[in-house]
Amino acid sequence: MGIRPAGVIRNPVLPGSHPDPSVLRVGPDFYLATSTFEWYPGVRLHHSTDLVHWRPLGGALADTRLLDLTGCPDSGGVWAPSLTHADGLFHLVYSNVSTYLGGFTDCPNHLVTAPSIEGPWSDPVPLHARGFDVSLFHDGADSRLLNLVHDWRPGHGGSAGLEARRYDRAERRLVGDPVRIELPPQAGWIEGPNLYRHGDWYYLLTADGGTGYDHQVTVSRSRTLTGPYERDPNGPLLTARDHPDLPLQKAGHGSLVETGDGQWYLAYLVARPQGRRGPCVLGRETALACVTWTADGWLRTETGLPTLEVPAPVLFSGSETVPFGHHPDGDGTDGFDEPTLGPQWSTLRRPATPDWVSLTERPSHLRLRGGRSPQSLVGPSLVARRVTSARCSFEATMEYRPLGFQHLAGITAYYNTRNWYHLHVTVDDEGRTVLRAASCDRGVLSVDEAGQAQLGVTTRLRLGVDFDGAELRFRYDTGGGWHPFGLALDATVLSDEHAEHIEDGQIRSLGFTGAFVGLWAWDLTGAGHHADFDEVTYRAMR
Repeated sequence: MGIRPAGVIRNPVLPGSHPDPSVLRVGPDFYLATSTFEWYPGVRLHHSTDLVHWRPLGGALADTRLLDLTGCPDSGGVWAPSLTHADGLFHLVYSNVSTYLGGFTDCPNHLVTAPSIEGPWSDPVPLHARGFDVSLFHDGADSRLLNLVHDWRPGHGGSAGLEARRYDRAERRLVGDPVRIELPPQAGWIEGPNLYRHGDWYYLLTADGGTGYDHQVTVSRSRTLTGPYERDPNGPLLTARDHPDLPLQKAGHGSLVETGDGQWYLAYLVARPQGRRGPCVLGRETALACVTWTADGWLRTETGLPTLEVPAPVLFSGSETVPFGHHPDGDGTDGFDEPTLGPQWSTLRRPATPDWVSLTERPSHLRLRGGRSPQSLVGPSLVARRVTSARCSFEATMEYRPLGFQHLAGITAYYNTRNWYHLHVTVDDEGRTVLRAASCDRGVLSVDEAGQAQLGVTTRLRLGVDFDGAELRFRYDTGGGWHPFGLALDATVLSDEHAEHIEDGQIRSLGFTGAFVGLWAWDLTGAGHHADFDEVTYRAMR
């Protein structure tokens, strides 16, 4: 059969908002699970056969039976899922964070299983709410659940360390009491625990330094599962902490996978800022690194730094690679000819159910019934996809007949309830149909009524937005070609850093999601007045 090099892995392998990667191999297949926060379907999944090309599978948690995001705060919801395989079943563990204010983190954790990565997923098994970043470790018949223990008490730093508890796979429940993991003395605040057994050692991968520019992947080891653990004397396995000019920053939160022929890789999150340690509009993305074992049993990457390219694994020539293309969410046009939304699409805080989104009422169109206001944590009507490149474009054809100023529909460049732009069609006080832009910057709302465009009898038009680094611009076409709309806008309003708000040491808002572009309809009367969308095109330029 022979062997062949699979080429080069180009980072990030999952561009756009794909943080906290959990990587898994089952036979010849690799899978990646990433955090999704307030977006449905929960827990984004990707598949590969060579670690180079990745195919989006959509989300595992596609309905409220599996995940209820009603009232979910910005950057709450699904944090740091863990994907494993045992007894012929995929096991998926995830948190659903309902608040993180005032020093509290309410995070009930659940486990679902499925015989196939594409489901069907079982009813969720409730685990506990003792802390977040839950992971599952299998060692033969023994399984353990690990998590950070969150400490709400002022002055205690937010973390009481890590703990492990036995999980009975046959009974599908936790058994016994949690046992504190004895960490190295210098451990401090660590999160994102992932446990592995290699030879006679247990290896604990953790995320240190927070989620920002001091982020890092660290490794500790012990002869016993609960410790005591010793920290790698060589320092972090991977970090960009002391290298602010690298194109990939915030490297941390890692998980390991072995290719089946002795090669090891680390999946970890990175970010690509605008400027030197500037704002990250694309959010936190997934990258890969080659990992080797030293003679004395420690893990090493080649440089200890995140890099744009790493060697791909050597695979047998019989393991043919499906040509998925480098962009896992795929550039191109969606004409809405299928009965369900494609895997590139996400919906905000509620699943895409027929009561508000339909692909069948009008063939080859997406019908979107207007939802609640942008500040509502219940019932928005927003269908969106991740921004995957600092330079990209998004266009959509829309047909809409608003009946009053409380009806709005159009396209959006969106971060969260407090930070967004919305190019929309509505009705002014004279009853005329107009095109306007509204924006929200850290909760401050503005509408450019003076800059509106009169649409007359036009009900079908094409809307577009272009990202160019730190700027974005809207445009529109009523049939005679494209026209710019308004001035250049600040794209960094849609960044993780801009969304984060900490006041007097207290978290007011977190910024974990990265920017999205999408289709947005409001009906502030509550009647669900609809808009129809067609021929949506996204193009990313790396």
